[in-house]
Amino acid sequence: MDGMKRQELWRSARLALISISAVAAASVIGQIATYPNLAPWYANLAKPSYNPPNWIFGPVWTTLYLLMAFSVWRILRLPAGSMRRTALTLFFVQLVLNAAWSWMFFAANSPLLGMVNIVPQFALIIATVAAFHRLDRLAAYCLAPLAAWVAFATVLNFSIWILNR
Repeated sequence: MDGMKRQELWRSARLALISISAVAAASVIGQIATYPNLAPWYANLAKPSYNPPNWIFGPVWTTLYLLMAFSVWRILRLPAGSMRRTALTLFFVQLVLNAAWSWMFFAANSPLLGMVNIVPQFALIIATVAAFHRLDRLAAYCLAPLAAWVAFATVLNFSIWILNR
């Protein structure tokens, strides 16, 4: 392998590590707030009939975080430019809101604060998908399940808030 190919391989590996680390950090930060509040607080909330069982959230979010890491890695590999900068800014702001939602909903024991977070988070995810689509369609398509899940989670969060006011 020549030096140029090796250098590109190392660059790609570093970018993958950055992508995985950022997404993993958001996951861990969110879980720190979530797990201690599942019982008794969350367990005792009134929930709509379409509320999924708790066990489903782990596999769904693991899959979504892997897709997010892959997606942002694809964007990070692109040449620098204003469109890339905008797309990455949108991605990382929605990722911060993703981690903060658990603190606002679970740690603060507040479905209302969860709504304050998840509505702009969903809007940022849609904006991120659009920005990624202009740069790399596969990266955008990998975020589509996140958009769908957070749309569902927004409705669920709203329903929980209404049922527990």
